[in-house]
Amino acid sequence: MTQISIFEILGPIMVGPSSSHTAGAVRIGLAARKILGEVPKKANIYFHGSFATTYWGHRTDIAIIAGLLGMEVDDPSIPNAKHLACQQGLVFDFHSIDLGEYHPNSVKLILEGSENRVEIIGSSIGGGRIKISSLDGFDIDCDGSYSVLIVKHRDEPGIIAEITEALATHRVNIAFLEVSRKQRGSTALLVAQTDNPITEKIVATVKELYGVLQVRSFPSFF
Repeated sequence: MTQISIFEILGPIMVGPSSSHTAGAVRIGLAARKILGEVPKKANIYFHGSFATTYWGHRTDIAIIAGLLGMEVDDPSIPNAKHLACQQGLVFDFHSIDLGEYHPNSVKLILEGSENRVEIIGSSIGGGRIKISSLDGFDIDCDGSYSVLIVKHRDEPGIIAEITEALATHRVNIAFLEVSRKQRGSTALLVAQTDNPITEKIVATVKELYGVLQVRSFPSFF
């Protein structure tokens, strides 16, 4: 028999109405903001599956915007997120999309800031839990249970060892490590999920390493 936790039944402390369609969506937006690495200026938001058919009733659109503004799931300002976004100069638009085999509560975000641009696919998988499955065309697997360090780097010998050594120097324990590339010698993506928080000092250290092109991080949500 499949077992579920009381957390998955009750969900997080949050502004409602739904842990899957609201709280999870806030966290996807917040994770996307962290990965962008700056305040987003423009957001194209593509809802898939159940999100596409019910987002207006469950306030998923408002929840995504709230996360992009940096709000947590229990922020009382969430219902006013669209209005606050307009005040802060965030231009946003909503679309429907068929992402194929992704979870029905999924969304693709294309975000632009003053300096950066990212494409992210995230899913709300129940009880406020999320999964980030794609970043700029790279497959990743982050569910918010761990702190995450994301490093784009040249696909050259020794760079991965330098990054993991830097984490070891800062006494950071790696729980899961993924490395992927689109072709040999191109840009590669390293995703380290860690038991310890990724501090600004750690990010700064990794940025200085040879071959590192970009560093992003976001915290555990649980």
